[in-house]
Amino acid sequence: MMLLPSLLLALWGDPGRCLEENGGFTFDGDIRRFAVASDTVYVATEKTLYQLSHDLTQVHSLTLRGMLTGSHQTNEEHFSRVAETDEANATFGVHILLPFVKNESLVICGVIECGYCEVLDLKNISNVQYNEHIQVGSMWPDSASVGFLVDAEERNKSYILTANQQYEHEPSKPHCVQETDAVYLRNTQHNQEGGIFSKNDQNIGPSIQRINGDVKFVDGFQINSSIYLFSNLPSSDKNNKVRLIWLWVQKNKKETFRSLRGATLIIPGGDGGKGSELLASAVIPGGPQVLWSGVFRVGGGQTPTELVLFDISPDLSGSCNDPDFHVDCKDEGNLTILKPMAVLYKQNYMTSVLAVRQKAWMVFFIGTEDGQLIKLSVDQNYRPTCPRVLYRAVDDRRVFPKMYLDQVDRKHVYMPLQNQMKRVPVSKCSIYTDVQKCWSAQDPYCVWCGSERSCKFEDECQDSDWVSIPDYSQPRMVSHKVSKDATGQITLHIQTHLTVGQKVASNFACQFSAISGELCGTKNPPPLFPRCTCVLSNSTLPAVGLPFTVKFKLGRTLFNKQLKLSSCSDIKGTPTFVLCRTCIEAGCGWSKDGCSWANGEGDDEKVCQMMESGINLSTPGISSITPSSVSFYGRNHAVLSGYNLIDVTGVKIQADVNCLPLESPVWNKTDGKLTFHIPSVDNKGTVQVCVLLPDGSCHGNATITYKSSPSCTNIVPSTTWISGKRELTLRGSYLEFVEGIMHSHALQEVTAPRSRTSQNLNYDTPAADQRTLGSTVLLKVANKTVACSTTIDYYPDPEFTSFSSIRTGEDVRITLQKNADKLEMTLAELSVWGVKEGKEYPCIMEAKHNNNETDFFICEIQRTTSAIFPQLLIKYGDKMVTLNGTSSYLYLLLALLLIPCIIVAVVIFYRSQQNKLTARMNKHMEDLELDIRNDIRQGFIDLQTEKVDLMENVGTIPFLDYKHFASRIFFPESESFMALCIKDIGQDVVKVRLDEGCQGLSRLLQDQLFLTSMVHALEEQKSFTVKDKCVLASLLTVALHHNLSYLTEIMETLLRALTQQKSNAQPKLMLRRTESTVEKLLTNWMSICLYGFLRESVGQHLFVMVSALTQQTAKGPVDCVTGKALYTLSEDWLLWQAQDFISLKLKVLFAVGTDGEVSDHLEVNALSCDSVEQVKEKILSTFKAKFGFPYNGHLRDVRLEYEKNGLFVALEEVDSSSEVIGEVTMLNTLKHYMVPDGATIKVLSKKDHPPLSPQGSLKDDENFSGKYFHLIDPDVDEDQSRNPERKKLKLKEVHLTKLLSTKVAVHSFVENLFRSIWGTTPQGRTPQAIKYFFDFLDTQADNMKITDPDVLHIWKTNSLPLRFWVNILKNPQFVFDMEKTPQLESCLSVITQAFMDSFSLSDTQLGKGAPTNKLLYAKDIPTFKQEVKAYYKHISDQSPLTGSEFKEFLQEESKKHENEFNEAAALREFYKFIQRYFPEIKDKLEQNGAPAELMEQLQHVKNLFDGLKSCSWN
Repeated sequence: MMLLPSLLLALWGDPGRCLEENGGFTFDGDIRRFAVASDTVYVATEKTLYQLSHDLTQVHSLTLRGMLTGSHQTNEEHFSRVAETDEANATFGVHILLPFVKNESLVICGVIECGYCEVLDLKNISNVQYNEHIQVGSMWPDSASVGFLVDAEERNKSYILTANQQYEHEPSKPHCVQETDAVYLRNTQHNQEGGIFSKNDQNIGPSIQRINGDVKFVDGFQINSSIYLFSNLPSSDKNNKVRLIWLWVQKNKKETFRSLRGATLIIPGGDGGKGSELLASAVIPGGPQVLWSGVFRVGGGQTPTELVLFDISPDLSGSCNDPDFHVDCKDEGNLTILKPMAVLYKQNYMTSVLAVRQKAWMVFFIGTEDGQLIKLSVDQNYRPTCPRVLYRAVDDRRVFPKMYLDQVDRKHVYMPLQNQMKRVPVSKCSIYTDVQKCWSAQDPYCVWCGSERSCKFEDECQDSDWVSIPDYSQPRMVSHKVSKDATGQITLHIQTHLTVGQKVASNFACQFSAISGELCGTKNPPPLFPRCTCVLSNSTLPAVGLPFTVKFKLGRTLFNKQLKLSSCSDIKGTPTFVLCRTCIEAGCGWSKDGCSWANGEGDDEKVCQMMESGINLSTPGISSITPSSVSFYGRNHAVLSGYNLIDVTGVKIQADVNCLPLESPVWNKTDGKLTFHIPSVDNKGTVQVCVLLPDGSCHGNATITYKSSPSCTNIVPSTTWISGKRELTLRGSYLEFVEGIMHSHALQEVTAPRSRTSQNLNYDTPAADQRTLGSTVLLKVANKTVACSTTIDYYPDPEFTSFSSIRTGEDVRITLQKNADKLEMTLAELSVWGVKEGKEYPCIMEAKHNNNETDFFICEIQRTTSAIFPQLLIKYGDKMVTLNGTSSYLYLLLALLLIPCIIVAVVIFYRSQQNKLTARMNKHMEDLELDIRNDIRQGFIDLQTEKVDLMENVGTIPFLDYKHFASRIFFPESESFMALCIKDIGQDVVKVRLDEGCQGLSRLLQDQLFLTSMVHALEEQKSFTVKDKCVLASLLTVALHHNLSYLTEIMETLLRALTQQKSNAQPKLMLRRTESTVEKLLTNWMSICLYGFLRESVGQHLFVMVSALTQQTAKGPVDCVTGKALYTLSEDWLLWQAQDFISLKLKVLFAVGTDGEVSDHLEVNALSCDSVEQVKEKILSTFKAKFGFPYNGHLRDVRLEYEKNGLFVALEEVDSSSEVIGEVTMLNTLKHYMVPDGATIKVLSKKDHPPLSPQGSLKDDENFSGKYFHLIDPDVDEDQSRNPERKKLKLKEVHLTKLLSTKVAVHSFVENLFRSIWGTTPQGRTPQAIKYFFDFLDTQADNMKITDPDVLHIWKTNSLPLRFWVNILKNPQFVFDMEKTPQLESCLSVITQAFMDSFSLSDTQLGKGAPTNKLLYAKDIPTFKQEVKAYYKHISDQSPLTGSEFKEFLQEESKKHENEFNEAAALREFYKFIQRYFPEIKDKLEQNGAPAELMEQLQHVKNLFDGLKSCSWN
């Protein structure tokens, strides 16, 4: 033994290993041993020892390769490490890896040639502190042996306990000193007797010996002074005994071994435990008992495993005289038998377990043979919850037998997988978005944090305001019971099943409510967590039951539970499963006599399980399921065979008895077969399957096995030709689960496999274009797509150049020549026929030869009389090629003839060139003229045959409620003000008192002198902008909305002042623009007063017109890049470059859930030139029109698939198949995907079915990094031969008839809209506000001595149609819940212009150069003008309104919308203007002679606001 200081400079191993993004680390070889100490992870692989931080970041590494010199026999061995690239003759195989924290060292032992140990620095493993060639632990790398540190009785003294596998026929290394006994204790320090690594104790080496036969050790550990050691004792009869040894640490090694006591672990079902084998072990920390869990293989097979719980508290009553293990002891006694406390979990292929305690729960982390990490939570009564999969490997990597918890945060598990270490979170609390989902997860780690309204770990919740699951397993968060006493009084008992933080229990409240009115009486006991009670105010319950809601408040956590009360005595009938379940769910009790009031604790649904269904149906059975093995992604179109299946309503899939089952709908039912989708699951394993009947009962017993996902490792050959159809072979695993193959360059093509096994799959490649170089292979598995790691290279098709033939006896041998390429075509891929006189003769392929430039294929045509074949027919893939042959003398003859021919040809060519050019130009002009004629003729035909077939039945009109309509009018450019000044749903029914400051300001606004003076003072300031004036007017409208009469007075006063200002200038310009506060106030006032008229009379006509415009636009192409359309009213937005298109009717299916179910089809009209996003819009629009409510997915959240040859192909607006011209990409259309009329399209949610590509549409390119075009070609040079139809000359003027077509289609709707505006109410009167305001303007004109009728006409036009109706016509989104597209906005601008022209007094003469939007309605305007004059005259002729009548109308409007606006918020914002201009307002009030009381009131309001940071509720 010798210390080597030089090893302090030992060479490190490779530092460049991979830290993975998902919390993992990949090593240079398979993991052999690993250990965890405080904040560090140590991992030994075959060649390297790693030191990682707790988050798996590499800190140090030490190579285990080196040079071994000297001899073991002469005790002169020496091991020195070498660099990674240097030659080595030995590798240190680590079998024991022990962090010795107290000594700040790491002990590693194993084998180089014989035994070898090192002591390393715990903080830096590259520092070797000591080494020795000694055997500690097993000699053999794969032996079932364990080693761990033991704290001795003496302080600061520790041992290494090694338990080595014992063999009936012991292998040996003759030149090495070996440990022959089963268990040893060895020293850990130099100052111990015998020195470091010595097993001696008082000059002897005590041990535990195996009496006879094999022993395989599984695990060992120390708790306090007790040592526990677990082993398997196999025997020749294939039975196995699981043994536990207890040792107590004594003053020396010998006495410690003499304390041995033993026990045998008995597993039920294994013939007394003889067939069971212990695979992994974990002790549950804490608690008075020593609870331990073991993973056992049961039944003698390789597959079934169980997680079993034992109490292994040491038993001192036994004897050290053990039947299987020998120590120096003569005590007599019996062997202890341990039986399990519970079988916690059954799952195939479990390999490892880790156990922790979390509050009152035990949490087990279980590793499996196929690479899963499963979490199982078990309550204090040993009842497990539903297992959750925390990690799932796509392949079948086995989880290492030992796992550890991250000692730093205790929130991650270290999960070793072959050559990887994963750091997996123990929980994913944050994915649960509300308190009920957080509770339903049944996760002891998660709490709902009321202060932060999120699900998280308890220590992450800043205070104790949280709720969590109870200490026991419970399927319901809230349960209820109904009892009835002798007086007939009914009492409802509510129980919450929760654990809560300290603050929450004392802040617990329940509120009961029912639709029918008050539910509870007045004599209810106060709620006391976790229960609350409701004594019903009515002792009679309706026969159909009484739905009610309980609102719970626990600290800052609020949640509701909807339940239903039923009279227990009314639940009668033949005792059946359905009746029993109805009784229990109603909160009643069940007995043999039937349903009764729950006057006791009540029952659960288990009492109903054994009852008959009560429905007279034939009992179904299951014979088989095809396929019965699938990947964890599931399988579409599985077939279940059996009998009596005609009444089956679904297939139930139960993965674990503690989990909610999955249910899959069925179709194509017969009595003997049905079809269903096997849904995807989180975990691999076997599930139970039964079929459901209408009564909820489930029959039959079958299984489905979920396995890993398919993966491919190699493709042979790895090349293909561009024309496609080359047969390739994929190699990998689980390929039998593949349903289709796609290539990244042609995602729309899904190819079915030719044949497949688990490891091989054959299929034909799709075609590609010349630009495709490499293509990734994608496997379609159920509704998921899995990418292969390898790619396919595309090359041009093989080029066959010539062939020759020679007779050999009765046969003809053909030698076919082909240019050499990278395709490596085989004989089997080539078929050849000789062709003569139209007859084909098959040529049998025999050989292939090649040189650098040419490939030669040799085949024979057998038994033929023809010696020469002038032509060959060649087939490869799906392509046929004809190759003509030429003899040698023909070549010579042809050469002689060509010389004079070339001379003649040159002369002829030169002379004819000019004639050809002239002819070509003439032809081009004729084609151009013909195209223009056709376009003009088609436009004429369209105009004459245009049918007004637009749909008038638009379903429910999506009117906005009043407050949202008003807020959009008040604040059209400020969403913040819009949101600030309206109350949320639920708040608008509550009248809330204002605080003192807001009350004072509200009273101040009721003073007309103050308010008008303030407005005038602010408008005199240059810094008071037009935007400020509009905001001030709208805030004033909100603040005074409860008193519209007073608001009207203020408006009239300000208008009188405005008319005085304009009287000396041009009165015709008054109210034309919004340049003053009162003009915006007038807009708001009109909107408030005319809202009822808008909804009752005009709204429907407006919505129908907008819908008609949208439908008409959708009938023709719309360029989704520029927004231009073929059918429009605006010349600027006319798509005159549109190409030919056809109309399509699509059958649209909507995916239901995640497992392939679909709805009935919906017929949707589309165009061949529509982009994918436009098709989505038409589908969702048709859905809403058909059903009256929108589809539950937003446009950006859905994707489309097109059914082609029985498989669904993804439709994306941009993908690898998109046409690219220069740097500009064309958006994919239905024509691009060759979608025919009547095609089936499926709508899926991107959340449940994520797309393959991160960019599927133009809208996904958020950074505008790409250039795109749709129907308008980019200004890029392009080969015209590729798309000749897109290169035809297009003239804008030819398509102007489309404007007229659109006008004709929507004209009746426009007329109806205009006439509803200048019409009257059903009672024959104009709306009161219009009559009142027009009379007010008449009075102002009289007062100002204005006699010109045109001035009055202009005032009225500026105040009503210009100020209100134009705003509504141009912005229908102010009235309806809809989006306004740029194309729609352009059409509405044309209609609005025609509307305002109808109110004009001047007659405009339109000439040839007039704009088209004026020309469109030129003939209609005179008629509209006459109707407007009649409208104004009708208003004038009506009897005037009295002041009291109009005041009553205003009071009704105020009361109708009481409490809908946030008056306090408006007052706070209003005060900011007072604060900003306080001196100016004060000066204006003094100028206007304001009384001292008003000035004091203003100062008082200022003082109140200055003393508060903000205006808030009392």
